[in-house]
Amino acid sequence: MMSHADLKVVVVGLGYIGLPTAAVIARTGASVLGIDVSAHVVETVNSGKVHIEEVDLDGLVSGVVARGTLRASTQIEAADVFVIAVPTPFAADHAPDIGYVLDAAKSIASVLKAGDVVVLESTSPVGTTEKVRDLLAELRPDLKVPGRSNGDSPDVAIAYCPERVLPGRILVELIDNDRVIGGITPRCARKALQFYRRFVRGACVTTTSRAAEMTKLTENAFRDVNIAFANELSRVADTMDVDVWEVIRLANRHPRVNILSPGPGVGGHCIAVDPWFLVHADPANTPLIRTAREVNDAKIDYVVERAEAMVAANPGERVACLGLAFKANIDDFRESPALKVALALAARFGDRLCVVEPYTDTLPPSFDGSGTTLIDVDSAIETCGIMIVLVDHDVFKSVPLDERADKHVYDTRGIWPDQPRSVPRGEALRLAS
Repeated sequence: MMSHADLKVVVVGLGYIGLPTAAVIARTGASVLGIDVSAHVVETVNSGKVHIEEVDLDGLVSGVVARGTLRASTQIEAADVFVIAVPTPFAADHAPDIGYVLDAAKSIASVLKAGDVVVLESTSPVGTTEKVRDLLAELRPDLKVPGRSNGDSPDVAIAYCPERVLPGRILVELIDNDRVIGGITPRCARKALQFYRRFVRGACVTTTSRAAEMTKLTENAFRDVNIAFANELSRVADTMDVDVWEVIRLANRHPRVNILSPGPGVGGHCIAVDPWFLVHADPANTPLIRTAREVNDAKIDYVVERAEAMVAANPGERVACLGLAFKANIDDFRESPALKVALALAARFGDRLCVVEPYTDTLPPSFDGSGTTLIDVDSAIETCGIMIVLVDHDVFKSVPLDERADKHVYDTRGIWPDQPRSVPRGEALRLAS
């Protein structure tokens, strides 16, 4: 494959995965064009700024834009490698929607040439990479595509390589984590492998596109099932009037036990979404995965019920919901259980409710008209008698006991183990009934 300086890469989708990926590739000296449907995103990136919160991303983007190795546009251009990193949401019936992926493939088809590599990174149902292949074959009959070229050597390589990064550590994990690279054919996988070896220090393991697609879904379904166990355990512990975090800490001292942490539910664009792709593909054989999703979704309602009971039992107190993001120290609210809990409380308690979210300057529009206000953590400590911990941001962990000892606290994340109990766990269900 050509040198770093000669390589042209197009990354379609400049979101939480696409922009960091584009910037990391641009840092190697390759010429990278990021494509996004949002003119605002394109303008922001071209000015050397970022539209998302991620550790060290602003400095990296500023640097590669200044050096001229990264630019953004709404219009596709020819390249040597195309990386698709667009959303794959699901519909109301949990059916996966790969429309954005297919739209990206259509745009690539218009500029595709012999020798190019197309890699899908978006988390997708098994078989999606083959659908991309079929669409490219349909739109570009002049090109021989893998698996459709009747034994002839294909003109292009098509592969699937899912991201597996942790928000807040994306720039580190894009480089250090192992990658699974699934090709439509072994030759496709090898071509994609050459590309990823340019910027990945972790192991790059090749397989089929279908195996790689299922691997990504399996990783997130595994974590969802484990979190569901923890969330179910937390409800049992409430009934038994036991501290669930102490139980988990002690149980995890067993050499073969590794229980994850409970919370107000499960959020984000991966764990709260991807298991449904497996359930939708094979509903008869996924009762455990489906149940885990239902357990984690139901935990949101359970938290709302307990929080409402605490607020209703203390009618003279203002309420602070700590956090809206789906996990700690990021600004991503996608599928966030914290956001759903806060919105439910805002609908019932209105201007009694305050939100503390250090990773946003404004409340989401869904709070409009509720009377809910956005305040900082110091104001919450001064003015709110009830504190509901929904996200374990570091700034919340830093609040010492003497600043919250007199508060009514519902800690869904277990960040304040020294907090005196405001409502005994066994009492919570009785109060909410």
